[in-house]
Amino acid sequence: MRVIIVGCGRVGSRLAAQLAVEGHDVRIVDRLPTTRRLLPVGFPGQFHEGNGFSRTVLEGAGIGHADAFVAVTSSDSSNIVSARTAKETYGVPLVLARVYDPARADLYRELGIPTVASVRWTVHQIHQMLLHRHLTPELSFGNGETLLVRSELPAYLTGRRLTECDVDGEIRVVEVTRAGRSLVPAHHTPVEPGDLVTFAVAATALGRLRGFLDKELGT
Repeated sequence: MRVIIVGCGRVGSRLAAQLAVEGHDVRIVDRLPTTRRLLPVGFPGQFHEGNGFSRTVLEGAGIGHADAFVAVTSSDSSNIVSARTAKETYGVPLVLARVYDPARADLYRELGIPTVASVRWTVHQIHQMLLHRHLTPELSFGNGETLLVRSELPAYLTGRRLTECDVDGEIRVVEVTRAGRSLVPAHHTPVEPGDLVTFAVAATALGRLRGFLDKELGT
């Protein structure tokens, strides 16, 4: 996966290092060349100097073939401009941004750009969201410890109770959209083909939920 990260501060550099170790193609952009020192010795990715919303800089970083884009500078304004550029101009499939002012989170959400806010959870949460892209959070609570995500259910679950998807303390089905209508499932509500389910899930349990949803019958 090619990931472009704008902002080589503590969050950006740590995320870049982690993704690079996992074998991803990482391109990091920062307007200050001195931030390169935050990257580990021997960092295999690329460092590009310049503004994260400059088309020249982004194209030089290979945004035309990027699978994901992460904006984690210290400026909400810069993050939203660069994130919108990646999403609207270049059509990057997955765009994430850090937000400092909670009041601006709604603006990002309206643009279809998931956000993270907490210093403590930022690197972990962005990493999880990159790996589990089809489980992009619709909403987060607290410091991002609990998320709401929506997903269709695999065919092997048809006819089973929705509550079979629950994992105590980690995953819970809170809503299902069926034939265009939303309902809060009862204990006995069965899964029907085409159900779009909303889960409340601990951020640390996204991998477990992904495995559950990717599971095929008989495996």
